[in-house]
Amino acid sequence: MAENSSCCTPEGSCNSSGGTAVQVGAVTTTYKVTGMTCGHCEGAVSSEIGEIAGVSSVQAVAATGLVTVTSQAPLDETAVRAAVDEAGYELVGRA
Repeated sequence: MAENSSCCTPEGSCNSSGGTAVQVGAVTTTYKVTGMTCGHCEGAVSSEIGEIAGVSSVQAVAATGLVTVTSQAPLDETAVRAAVDEAGYELVGRA
């Protein structure tokens, strides 16, 4: 019988070469942000949050107001709030 050719490790991490990579030990947090209405808004919020130390990816969706952040460790919500404020929007809190 062939070895397991799954892209997932026994711990549940995905090792696929296509699509979105999942980082082992990464923390993903979703925040609710108000005021985003377009792609420019998404970019502004993503750019500011992306400058926080330890952040590896940010996905902002204006239509839902949700911002998903992947980081090496849990983020200080005060830092996230300051980044969102700097971009000109308001962090409601965790979604």
